[in-house]
Amino acid sequence: MTETTQTQRPTTPPGGAAARSPEFRLALDALRGLRQDLLHDAFAYRPLPRMSVDGPITRRLKGRLRQYAAWTPHAVVASAGLMAMLVGYETSRGEALNLFVGLLALAPVLLTLVRPVGAFWVSLAAAPLSGMFYSGYEPWPWPPGSFVTHLTVLTVVAVRTRPRTAAWMWVLTLAYGLLADTLLSTGYYDTNTGPMLILSAIILLFLAVLHIRREARQEVTAQQTVTEHERSRRTLLEERTTIARELHDVVAHHMSVVAIQAEAAPYRVENPPPELERAFATIRENAVAALTELRRVLGVVRAEDYEAPEAPQPTLADLDALLANVRDAGLTVDKTVTGAVRELPQGVELSAYRIVQEALSNTLRHAPGANARVEIGYVLGGLGLRIVNGPPPHPALVKPSPGAGHGVTGMRERVSMLNGEMTAGPTDEGGYEVAVFLPVATVSEGEA
Repeated sequence: MTETTQTQRPTTPPGGAAARSPEFRLALDALRGLRQDLLHDAFAYRPLPRMSVDGPITRRLKGRLRQYAAWTPHAVVASAGLMAMLVGYETSRGEALNLFVGLLALAPVLLTLVRPVGAFWVSLAAAPLSGMFYSGYEPWPWPPGSFVTHLTVLTVVAVRTRPRTAAWMWVLTLAYGLLADTLLSTGYYDTNTGPMLILSAIILLFLAVLHIRREARQEVTAQQTVTEHERSRRTLLEERTTIARELHDVVAHHMSVVAIQAEAAPYRVENPPPELERAFATIRENAVAALTELRRVLGVVRAEDYEAPEAPQPTLADLDALLANVRDAGLTVDKTVTGAVRELPQGVELSAYRIVQEALSNTLRHAPGANARVEIGYVLGGLGLRIVNGPPPHPALVKPSPGAGHGVTGMRERVSMLNGEMTAGPTDEGGYEVAVFLPVATVSEGEA
């Protein structure tokens, strides 16, 4: 009989349980953040940028005064450094060392202008060095000059960096204060670690809130810009889809009429020649093929639930009914027609009707109570439209209700589809004017 002994292997992975615990990973992430924020390239050159002069106050300044205003942040930091220098100079002991203590208070503040993170380490190191030149009756571990200096450095660096960096600076300030109170407080009777921590915490928390609020505002502004762009793009696509559907209905109707007339034409002539029958058959085949291709290409713009209107599409002949509806809504509108009235292609008639409809709708929204005028000109080579309204009355009984501003975009899209021209803008009287020209190809008698 053979006895087999099995040894159970430990299931703990290399590194121990601490290597996989959330607390250990959290500590590693924290140390990694400390190294990234305060140790890596701590003395890198990062000059303080000049202030923008496009604000509500600075934009009113003229000439050199406006150029000097851009250096306001640098002047504020330098003034704070001079104040710290003055405090250190006046409170230190020993007349010969006053200037040296003042410079120890000034240097870290000025260093924040070019090397902000390095200025924090210099300020932290200058505190015990300055304490050597003070008597034991002064607060410890932050002499008066170093106290002002360190608060100023924390403030400037927090403004120039992110909240996480400010949090790490406060933690290191806490660590230095506890260490100095425990090991280096011999000969000193008072400590100001508590006031330093409380004041710095209040300042850094306030700056962190401002920083987060500014980032949130920037994100909201960017999101609003993207949303507005997408809304404009969607409106443009919807308008193109509507135009494509209407053109599909117009062209499909005429192509169907051509196919039916070509099929019926040989039966209206007694004993038509074979060449004529073949010509009409070819016309009908081409019309049917073109109609099939048109429906195949433009069918992609039709939604599945789209239903073709049973009533005919509106034309300029239906404009009086539109004006009557607008007058019932409270808009005083007049119509003027010049030139010889004639029947235009259905696409031109429909687009002209829609443009007048949209322009009057904009008048109702933007200038309620104003007077409007619609001018239609039948000219050689096309159709001219001019819709103009006056300023709203003051005081107005109805407040304006502006939309998203896509009405003019839709009108321009219709005009561009017909290779026309359009101008739109405010008038000198305070109203608004829309002028459109839609070209219409003329057919000579020989071609007819």
